[in-house]
Amino acid sequence: METIHTNADLCAKIEDILPNFDLTFYNPLTDDVEKKSIKDFRGKWLVLFFYPADFTFVCPTELKDLNQKFDEIKQMENVETMVVSVDSVFSHKSRIESEPLLQGFKFPMISDRTTTLSKYFGILNKDSGNAERWTFIISPEWILKTIEIHTDPVWRSAKELVRKLYALKFVTENKWHACPASWENNMKTMQPTIKKAGNAGETLS
Repeated sequence: METIHTNADLCAKIEDILPNFDLTFYNPLTDDVEKKSIKDFRGKWLVLFFYPADFTFVCPTELKDLNQKFDEIKQMENVETMVVSVDSVFSHKSRIESEPLLQGFKFPMISDRTTTLSKYFGILNKDSGNAERWTFIISPEWILKTIEIHTDPVWRSAKELVRKLYALKFVTENKWHACPASWENNMKTMQPTIKKAGNAGETLS
């Protein structure tokens, strides 16, 4: 049976302020289970990268792609990235140890066994019981800034995620600037003013 989302299903919306949530996750770098809460990330950009399940086919390719950007993301100031599924922390550990594609995976892996996060974001598939393939970027002030949605058979691009992080950080740190289409780090940005309305290209600087 097909699951259909309506606007009422999506609890979290762009520019919403997130409530505090407790987070339990497997940390591959320490090989241990750790606990934090959303408030522990205040002052940092937080990426929540939801995927349906550990033992699937597209998911490990996405996680491998994301892991290849680990060093670049870590070099960004005040950015934390965590992957999330409804699997247990034991499943997370087992998956990265058994799947060759995930050898050396480094990002913390949240266990949303209670489905609290998936329900809040409105992405819990009621038929499968899994979270759907969504990515959320949250500002240092806990404000939801981007939402990316994909159907299960189509994977996301970690390169695009990194591009969005650079853009969000730039416009936050440089008020009155905007990033044009396909903007990459260190490209020209726009400074819209009423005097230049109708001549968008003239606002590039």
